[in-house]
Amino acid sequence: MMSSIITIDNLCLWYGNQQALKNVSLDIAKKSITALIGPSGCGKSTFLKTLNRMNDLIPGVKITGSVQYEKTDIFDSATDVSELRRQIGMVFQKPNPFPMSIYDNVAYGPRTHGVKGKAKLDDIVERSLRDAAIWNEVKDRLKKNALGLSGGQQQRLCIARALAVEPAVLLMDEPTSALDPISTSKIEELALQLKEQYTIVIVTHNMQQAARISDNTAFFLLGELVEYGVTEMLFSQPRDKRTEDYITGRFG
Repeated sequence: MMSSIITIDNLCLWYGNQQALKNVSLDIAKKSITALIGPSGCGKSTFLKTLNRMNDLIPGVKITGSVQYEKTDIFDSATDVSELRRQIGMVFQKPNPFPMSIYDNVAYGPRTHGVKGKAKLDDIVERSLRDAAIWNEVKDRLKKNALGLSGGQQQRLCIARALAVEPAVLLMDEPTSALDPISTSKIEELALQLKEQYTIVIVTHNMQQAARISDNTAFFLLGELVEYGVTEMLFSQPRDKRTEDYITGRFG
């Protein structure tokens, strides 16, 4: 197994009285793609959002267990949450560009982290858009409103925006569910390129997508991690009957 960047141990999470995650333990390997699969409401997005403490924003959340990022406990009171979210970026299900220019969308994060110089910002914007495989499509209209882009372009812009602050980990919550097949395959190709530099954790409803692009897959059911392993093995020889039933379409 490659060295892990995030280690989750006995993670439990409650929304009020409702337990959404039950004793989840797994290691996320560096510079790999980890897919989280399972039926709706099984806890995969909740789990994803725990990794950069997005669940902090929800009232009444209680969390036990530990999440170590680079061997540091993210729930430690000394953790700087905005720095944690810089290092563990997030791309959401629905593209959510800010209602401003393409350039300003990408420059937004670096500016909030104190980058001021135009040359430096220009450089970051170009690099991030190139890394998100959209530079050639937008380089002549950087000053135009980002909301004028197509859905697939907006999603790649949101990926560029996440990359602009130089994260180590990219969390993707069903990043292609609102996109057409062509845009979906562009995002998948992009994910495969990005894992050379970043660690990616992706929630997907699309089992073919998990099989196509991920190195490791975690199957969640009713808040439990049922099975976790190398994607090829999990799909071809699942160890748990529930995994087999889900991936062969008997339920879900």
